[in-house]
Amino acid sequence: METGEKKSLIEALLFVSSEPVTLQSLKDVADLHESDLKQILDELMTEYREKNGGIHIIEVAQGYQMVTNPRFATWIRKQISTGTTNKLSLPALETLAIIAYNQPIIKAELEQIRGVNADGVIKSLLDKRLIKIMGRKDVPGKPLLYGTTKEFLEYFGLKDLTELPTLRELTRDEAA
Repeated sequence: METGEKKSLIEALLFVSSEPVTLQSLKDVADLHESDLKQILDELMTEYREKNGGIHIIEVAQGYQMVTNPRFATWIRKQISTGTTNKLSLPALETLAIIAYNQPIIKAELEQIRGVNADGVIKSLLDKRLIKIMGRKDVPGKPLLYGTTKEFLEYFGLKDLTELPTLRELTRDEAA
C-alpha cells in the first residue's frame, strides 16, 4: 500500500469512529508500523489544521479523533439542539472538578470539601461514566475511591490529566 492510500485508510478509520481510536487499534486494523502511523497521523493533523476547514483531527484521551472545528461551535449547537442536553449541573461540575484534582478520593473527603451530601451527584457522574470506582481506601470501613475516566477526558477534550489548568492559572483567569 502506498503512502497516500495509507493516509486515506487512517482518515477513513478515524471518520467512522464515534470515539477516540488508539494507536494500538489503528496498528491492529491497518497492519502498519507504529512509526508509520505516528507520521501519518502527524501529517493528517497538520493538513487539517492548515486547511482550517470544518473538521480537525486531534489527539485526545490516549487516542485520535476527528472533531468539528471549534470556530463553528455556535452553528453546530443550533443544528443539534433537540431539547436533550449533555450539560452538567453546577453541583456536578463542582464535584467533578474536586474528583479530577484530588483523585483518588473518597466520598467523605469530597463531601467535606463541598460541604454537602454528594450521593446524587456521584450517582449521576457514574451513570454518565465521567467518574469510576478505582478501588477501596485502606482505612476502617474501606470506603470507595473515585477517579475520572477516559470519557471525562473526551468530554472536556483533554489528552490527559496534565492538561487540566493549574490552580494558579484558574486564579489568574478569575483576576483578569
